[in-house]
Amino acid sequence: MRGAVEVVGVTAAAMLSRLARPAAVLSRGLATSAQNNAKVAVLGASGGIGQPLSLLLKNSPLVSRLSLYDIAHTPGVAADLSHIETRANVKGFLGPEQLPECLKGCDVVVIPAGVPRKPGMTRDDLFNTNASIVATLTTACAKHCPEAMICIISNPVNSTIPITSEIFKKHGVYNPNRIFGVTTLDIVRANTFVAELKGLDPARVSVPVIGGHAGKTIIPLISQCTPKVDFPQDQLEKLTGRIQEAGTEVVKAKAGAGSATLSMAYAGARFVFSLVDAMNGKEGVIECSFVRSEETESPYFSTPLLLGKNGIEKNLGIGKITPFEEKMVAEAMAELKASIKKGEDFAKNFK
Repeated sequence: MRGAVEVVGVTAAAMLSRLARPAAVLSRGLATSAQNNAKVAVLGASGGIGQPLSLLLKNSPLVSRLSLYDIAHTPGVAADLSHIETRANVKGFLGPEQLPECLKGCDVVVIPAGVPRKPGMTRDDLFNTNASIVATLTTACAKHCPEAMICIISNPVNSTIPITSEIFKKHGVYNPNRIFGVTTLDIVRANTFVAELKGLDPARVSVPVIGGHAGKTIIPLISQCTPKVDFPQDQLEKLTGRIQEAGTEVVKAKAGAGSATLSMAYAGARFVFSLVDAMNGKEGVIECSFVRSEETESPYFSTPLLLGKNGIEKNLGIGKITPFEEKMVAEAMAELKASIKKGEDFAKNFK
């Protein structure tokens, strides 16, 4: 692999220091590119995440075609976005019979479809509804755009990524380097919260977050933060807990009106822009994502990934971590493996 050759002799820690700054990544979506012809589909484009995500993608000259799919309201959302003075051609697709046409020729498919959390719900409580939605949509992807990069936002990500993998395996088109669980919001939150506590510019802070995308499976590696920061143990534990429960913080604040949608749309766009940059040949693009992995005993695990033209070029692994962080990794394993098995079992029985 080209990327693997480039990073021979470079430590994971050294690569981590090159993690793209969040604002810089998003602004790349607003910069010109020599190969700004990405065809992107958003499945669930009329929802709370789908609409602002589609707006951010429409605002980017990296995107030449934006295909918006949902079971309601997509003609209106597409008409609205199509009036924006940027080059992406926008088209709305409504209902299952129009899904194949939506996916045809896509380079990247982003899936925020599903129901949001309400107060008192865990991400796992969404499983029954969202598992079926993700399985249905990824079946269509496996049939109509098997080579596309698949970016899953729909929760519970710890289960929906295994579901996606199993669906692609069923259709004989599985490529683990092209299926991503978008955990970027955990990184965005970690960067923001650390910056607030230290009086730093959040755009200059970079905290890798590994593990999964629910509760204690979210493992921020504050010890690998750029720039280097130190916290007393009690403050570190409080900060870690806030990053892990930040989604619940938003759910409670919205008081039944939904979950994190705007920040999730920002994070989703950041990930897509990084992926498209890498697909366009930009080197040194690194993002954390929940993917098929051999870094731990968990078959799926989020770590920093070097992205390239064909998806994952190299898994950069966990790197050097503290005993506190090691303990979090160990304590996340049982929940991670259970969520993964739940997803795999669902997909195997899905008709």
